[in-house]
Amino acid sequence: MMRIALTFGIAAFGVALFHLTGWPLPWLLGPITACLIAALAGVKMKGIKPLNEGMRTILGVAVGATFTPVLLGSMAGMWPTLLLIPLMVLSIGLIGVPYFMRIWGYDFATSYYSTMPGGLQDMLVFGEEAGGNPRTLSLIHATRVMVIVVALPFILQGFWDADLSKPPGAPARDVPFTQLLLMVGCAIVGWQGAKRIGMFGASILGPLIMAALFAVVGLLQHRAPAEAIWAAQFFIGMTVGVKYSGITMTEVRRDIAAGLGFCVILIVLTLIFVEAVYGFGLAPGMDALLAFAPGGQAELTVLALIVGADVAFVIAHHVLRIFVVILGAPLFARLFR
Repeated sequence: MMRIALTFGIAAFGVALFHLTGWPLPWLLGPITACLIAALAGVKMKGIKPLNEGMRTILGVAVGATFTPVLLGSMAGMWPTLLLIPLMVLSIGLIGVPYFMRIWGYDFATSYYSTMPGGLQDMLVFGEEAGGNPRTLSLIHATRVMVIVVALPFILQGFWDADLSKPPGAPARDVPFTQLLLMVGCAIVGWQGAKRIGMFGASILGPLIMAALFAVVGLLQHRAPAEAIWAAQFFIGMTVGVKYSGITMTEVRRDIAAGLGFCVILIVLTLIFVEAVYGFGLAPGMDALLAFAPGGQAELTVLALIVGADVAFVIAHHVLRIFVVILGAPLFARLFR
């Protein structure tokens, strides 16, 4: 309990520091930065896994509440960019696996599952079953998510002058109590129902589907309040930072360095695909960047909500990417061998 309390205190300090300095996304980047620095200093931290997962349901409800019949109809026109997602995953694999094996000397299983831009938990399970190093996999994926999430706000501000300071939703006092109760119901029932049937990303996709159904029929008319989304950002940021707890200097020199180098490869590939999408007029540049950036689904959802991007467009591409990676990972691992 002391370790958990210390972790919350460090994350809260990060939020306060970012607020005082005026840095972007204090509720998300503050906990990530503070927990990362504490981990590198040798502080042992711990989160509450069920609570961390539960807070992700807020994002699912927030996204699902934006769905309307008109929006659903527009998703049919996304197929040209959706077809690029499997191509991007394949490109990442063809470059990433040789990078980890030949430059850093990792075994095939560790290299392959470090490369695949899927969910952290899924890649850890697949990688460990295939004989990979779970600690290395965890650190490399945590580094991927952290770098992408930290870099994107500055890119969004620099190129599109995105306003990252505006609230991600209306204050809770302006949302009818019945709507809040409906959101809570969508979050709990959607999450547990999706978890029971084994759906990947259950804590986000289950509530998203449930909220979308109620929104389409007109029963859910409000998005999750700003306070709830800020809380979700806090727990997501803290979870990313805590993954570095107990890190050693050997791991910093090897695993973190390898992860940072891989992030450079990912950023270059992402910019190539985004430029192609934007150049052919398939989507606005900001929407394309958020849709193709291989960060965490929860973290990219937060950014899409805050900057006012086409949330349905962004989520559709991330769901397809995770779907392709999770279903194809074991099959393509054999082909890569």
